[in-house]
Amino acid sequence: MTIVRLGYVAMSMNLKNASPSQTMTFKQFSAIKDREAAIARLERIAVSNLENCLRLLKHNEAHDIHFFRFSSRLIPLANHEELSDWKYMHPLKEALSKIGDFLDGHPMRVDFHPDHFVLLNTPKVDTLNMSIKTLAMHEALLKGMRLNPAHRCVLHVGGGYDDKEKALEQFIHNWGFTPSGIQQMIILENDDTTFTLDDTLYLCEKLGIPLVFDYHHHLANFENDNWAEQWERVAATWNHSELPVKMHISSPKSDKDFRAHADYINAAMFMEFLQNIKGSVPEIHCMIEAKMKDSALFKLAEDLRTNPDLTFIDSSSFEI
Repeated sequence: MTIVRLGYVAMSMNLKNASPSQTMTFKQFSAIKDREAAIARLERIAVSNLENCLRLLKHNEAHDIHFFRFSSRLIPLANHEELSDWKYMHPLKEALSKIGDFLDGHPMRVDFHPDHFVLLNTPKVDTLNMSIKTLAMHEALLKGMRLNPAHRCVLHVGGGYDDKEKALEQFIHNWGFTPSGIQQMIILENDDTTFTLDDTLYLCEKLGIPLVFDYHHHLANFENDNWAEQWERVAATWNHSELPVKMHISSPKSDKDFRAHADYINAAMFMEFLQNIKGSVPEIHCMIEAKMKDSALFKLAEDLRTNPDLTFIDSSSFEI
């Protein structure tokens, strides 16, 4: 038996006026002549984003959803070079604490997936420093919620830079310059264009990093199409984590646009994955990456309810 829990990304299609990614461009910031007033505006936007995160968590609790990915765009312009003197964490303390209070009373797995410009295998020192700075912001947000940041930040390996083998070794090199707290936070995902499951496993096993298996990415980019042969190794990368194994599920938008994410999840495609891994791990958390967010989760759960191999525990969790 394996317990399967479904999660979704960042925002709800059902909760109105609850965007956690409200933003402000640097051009808009610069147009406000009073710098203190401009920073106060940024802080109000960031607090509003966090308040909407709390609303989303309450929505999840009401629908028995135990797994959620926060937006990585909670603090507009947080790492902009012109705002290096902005101490943004202090004004967010209360809003973050309220999220922590809610999670204390309603335990739920939450994590982050920073944007594609966070590159730990970059050959450029400036880019590496900015990536580490961005990851430090994610670590601070998690600590502000009183959460253990370990294994709550999923990244792609990074760029191929026209030499994949060299790019993998560059990741290992840069890992040595990455602070230990941030190392502990990272989990790595196979991607759909460059670094396959085999490549990502190589890094994860060498450096002791949990691997997030993205099934759709694997179908788009693989060396060995039989991923199930590697599953035992994938699961083993989580042996030293307090969190259950995590994977990503999405469906191709079309045969022509295979890499793009569809609005919803193809239940048959997901079941093919589950039939291969059932019984191999006690629990697995499956992050739905679909355009329709929580609506995709609700539809997938509805589509799966008639499957005789599954026993539902609640609205978003079942046993196989």
